[in-house]
Amino acid sequence: MLEKNDPFFFDQNSDEQLIAGVEGEHEVPVVPLINTVLFPHMMTPLFVGRERSLAAVEDAMAGGRTIVAVAQRDPDVEQVEAEGLYTIGVEGVIGRVLKMPDGTTSILVQGQRRVRILSYTQEHPSLRARVVPVLVDEERTLAVEAMMRAVLSLFEKVVRLSRTMPDDAYVAAMNVDEPGWLADLIASMLPLDVARRQEILETIDPEERLRRLSIMLSQELEVLELESRIQSQVQQELDRSQREYFLREQLKAIQRELGQEDPLMRDIAVLRERIESAGLPENVQTKAAEELSRLEAMAPVSPEYAMVRTYLDWLLDLPWTQQSEDHTNLREAAQILDRNHYGLKKVKERILEFMAVRQLAGPRLKSPILCFVGPPGVGKTSLGRSIAEALGRRFVRLSLGGVHDEAEIRGHRRTYIGALPGRIIQTMKDAGTINPVFMLDEIDKLGADFRGDPAAALLEVLDPEQNNSFADHYLDLPYDLSKVMFITTANLLDTIPDPLLDRMEVIELPGYTEDEKVKIAQRFLIPRQLEANGLKPGSLTLSEDALRRIIRVYTWEAGVRSLEREIATICRKVARRVAEGRPVPRRILPSMLRRFLGPEQFTYGLAGEHDEVGVATGMVWTTNGGDIMAVEVTVMEGKGSLVLTGQLGEVMQESAQAALSYARANARRLGIEPRRFDKIDIHIHVPEGAVPKDGPSAGVTIASALISALTHRPLRRDVAMTGEITLRGRVLPIGGLKEKILGAHRAGITTVIIPKKNERDLEEIASHVRRRLTFVPVAHMDEVLGVAFRKSPLRDQYGGEPGAPAARPAETALESSIIARDL
Repeated sequence: MLEKNDPFFFDQNSDEQLIAGVEGEHEVPVVPLINTVLFPHMMTPLFVGRERSLAAVEDAMAGGRTIVAVAQRDPDVEQVEAEGLYTIGVEGVIGRVLKMPDGTTSILVQGQRRVRILSYTQEHPSLRARVVPVLVDEERTLAVEAMMRAVLSLFEKVVRLSRTMPDDAYVAAMNVDEPGWLADLIASMLPLDVARRQEILETIDPEERLRRLSIMLSQELEVLELESRIQSQVQQELDRSQREYFLREQLKAIQRELGQEDPLMRDIAVLRERIESAGLPENVQTKAAEELSRLEAMAPVSPEYAMVRTYLDWLLDLPWTQQSEDHTNLREAAQILDRNHYGLKKVKERILEFMAVRQLAGPRLKSPILCFVGPPGVGKTSLGRSIAEALGRRFVRLSLGGVHDEAEIRGHRRTYIGALPGRIIQTMKDAGTINPVFMLDEIDKLGADFRGDPAAALLEVLDPEQNNSFADHYLDLPYDLSKVMFITTANLLDTIPDPLLDRMEVIELPGYTEDEKVKIAQRFLIPRQLEANGLKPGSLTLSEDALRRIIRVYTWEAGVRSLEREIATICRKVARRVAEGRPVPRRILPSMLRRFLGPEQFTYGLAGEHDEVGVATGMVWTTNGGDIMAVEVTVMEGKGSLVLTGQLGEVMQESAQAALSYARANARRLGIEPRRFDKIDIHIHVPEGAVPKDGPSAGVTIASALISALTHRPLRRDVAMTGEITLRGRVLPIGGLKEKILGAHRAGITTVIIPKKNERDLEEIASHVRRRLTFVPVAHMDEVLGVAFRKSPLRDQYGGEPGAPAARPAETALESSIIARDL
């Protein structure tokens, strides 16, 4: 049994005496409670500080020491009103009143019974309300008895697991016989919020009260069990870490006594020695020393230990000051370049110029950023290796094709698991020096997505004014790239962002002529394939005629990759004959190619077999180099419509419209009846319709084919042309002339019509190509017609016959005013 001085003791006789005479409806002072609920039979200390609450306590002390404690709904409200209080509270008796130093008053209240607040009779200076006791049926049925046992069982487990409940709380609950009292006692000791405590208080039926309490006990038990498991796991980890720490310290002591060295300490000592002897820059050495101090204080089993160790390895493995000695012998460098590559005069001159200036200016010279642009197979990548050999530097290569993530260039920050430096820093580690020849291959194939734009990150890498302090996110230290000679390669310049292109010196490699391909095959390709296929040097040769035949009818490219593949095919078939012991030819002649390479793949020669009406030969430029293109025009009876086919782009369609407008405007001079255009349909087609085509340079070609179809005069099949046309017939310059001329030369064209303003570009064409072609620079469409046709369709506008010398048409008054205004 509980003693009178026990905190859970309640004297029922005393309670009955205190509430004598107030069994029915009566008026009593009200004290609002914040974040707490008073239960019947419980003795609870309350701290009162609000004015109305103090006044209610004084009122109660003056009139019988009885108050009603009721919880307020919102604990944040300071001056609560009547509607902010619950309607069920507990009537209690004030045991003692103490004044606290902070100005508040502590009262000890013993709850007596539940009461329902009917109405508030007074709000100032204190709250007073009319209340009525809530009657409770305490009948103990079998169901109530079972519920009490279940609640006690759950409460026992909660007390055992809880670190806040006193150990004798369960003993106090066992000594309570009444079901309602038991529920109130346990609810007052559980860590429940105000809403759930109030829910228990407002549940009048003891059985229902016990049922709800059992649910709350089950929830609390689940939380405590989970907390206990977590605490147990944490404690196990701590115990294991402490045990390992003590064991390591004991092992160190034993090793010291035995004169042995700790592997971890030896590793730290090696790292410290490497840092001191690496000759690092001052800021890098300071950073490395800081990270080494952190590493010493860490446990080897810590995940961060491996991250810091990896970071230190990167700092020590990177070249910070190591550099190779540049070659200064220009003659030897020129011989190396000529030995490894045929032709490419402009590139070789640029490298020798750099070496000469470097020799005179010394280390102050900033390394150039070169960009080799050309079709596939012309030797852009292999040229970088030759440059490195000529300079006496290490050569490293990084392919940028398909790179979409900016972190590929700048690296990941060390906050990420598995972080690494960017590919620039990784490649510099492979180089081992701070002045390698660094090739960034396929820079035109960079991509961008939600992970950032790698091209933007390369702006700092390829800027000589900035790359002396390149910032990699992983290193978090500036790295000097100013001594690196960067070489980039691309097939096209269109996809390279302008800011990035502006930082590079563009050198175009237009492709090889037939003579150059023959020389490259004889010097490089054949010896390399003989060695690759196990044949002895000089055991097999290809005649020059056979090589030219392969170039013309088995390959169609600007570079030499397909040519090397065909030579490799011949070498493999010869190697098989050698392995089988069959007779082997020592010299491959043109007549033997079909047996080794099969039927011819391409047709060499002009676009047509004879001069045709409505067919003109144009020149095009593709990613694989230059080529020729036929433009066909046919005229049919119709209603004056223009049909364009062959997957022509918008610009090319506009060139066709301009060509038609020129023909209609000069119809009488061309011998065409103007009214005829309203009675015919014109169909312009560019073959290979599955290949998209665009650009303005086909304007002259389309106009020539259109005039040929309208005048029924054939065009010369050995003439190729290019140029943009205006409505007044002027021929404007175009781009890619070198590649187009090489393509026309490969196709067997003898005469090439080019815009007058492109005449200066002929200087970059190889002399042997210029000797084999006839170039006709033109400024107006009238000049084109005089060359493209065997007999010009132009007639004098005053009635001259076709083919007679035709003067330029006199401008109308409107055209004269336009020209004058333009000038």
